[in-house]
Amino acid sequence: MDGFSVNFQKFYEEIILGYIQSFYVNPMNLLILVVDISIVIFLAVKIIKFAKDSRAWQLLKGIFLLIVANMASYVLQLKILNFILNIIMTWGVFALIVIFQPELRRALEQLGTNKFTKFFGIDKDIATRTKEDIYKLIIAVKELAKTKTGALIVIERDIEIKDIISTGIILHSEVSPQLLVNIFVPNTPLHDGAVVISNNKIEAAACMLPLAGDTDIAKELGTRHRAAIGISKESDAIAIVVSEETGKISIAKDGTLIADVKEEAMKKILIKNVVTKRFGEDKPTKLERLKNVKFGLSNKKINKEVKENKEE
Repeated sequence: MDGFSVNFQKFYEEIILGYIQSFYVNPMNLLILVVDISIVIFLAVKIIKFAKDSRAWQLLKGIFLLIVANMASYVLQLKILNFILNIIMTWGVFALIVIFQPELRRALEQLGTNKFTKFFGIDKDIATRTKEDIYKLIIAVKELAKTKTGALIVIERDIEIKDIISTGIILHSEVSPQLLVNIFVPNTPLHDGAVVISNNKIEAAACMLPLAGDTDIAKELGTRHRAAIGISKESDAIAIVVSEETGKISIAKDGTLIADVKEEAMKKILIKNVVTKRFGEDKPTKLERLKNVKFGLSNKKINKEVKENKEE
């Protein structure tokens, strides 16, 4: 505790007071202070997020409780307990290096490779990720249509539909053709209802949607189509429907149902309304064209995996 007090006093006098005094010399130093604090907060958030995704999170909570107990024992003058806790914390530094060895190694490997940007969460811009998710979604919808498996998928745009998401089962998983196909397999727990894709995640399944009135839709169309129109009228979300009877694909947008949509048309509608209108229209670079070619070649592999999963 004495060492902590000395270090804190040194930090306050040299860093905090040093910044304040420098403002009188050069007011632009305020900008440096803002940048400094922003970087520290950013790194702290990333470290906490990194820890929460691993087994280190429970250990960090234990360490925090140990520090609080140590401070309390010092304030209350519980000398024996404080002495024991100080010994534990001294040797705890070496214990942490051993316990966190896999996590530390993974973090250092990411910093030393091209995964550096992934460590900071900037590996791909949102527009590129959204395009890739749309391609994966199209693969899944094609497979569902081929097998005449009824499906209802909602893509959230600018207007949040958290009330709809809360009615379903939270998944918060990466967009995957295999997962989307498996969700709608008949007689499984999640097949009845809608899947909601939000912020590049399959956020929830088995969600309940508002139904459009009888005057808004032809009587021969079923509940899925009514639900798709209903959600597209109450928000700016786009809903994709696969008919269980015919296997035809329909898209609901702005309260209007576009029936019997083919693959190429579906791709254009989704790219235009989900990507272009939100992130702007940019001509693809050479790198993006190469990625599209690579992604197209991998489609066959993904389709094969989807078929194998359904057969199993």
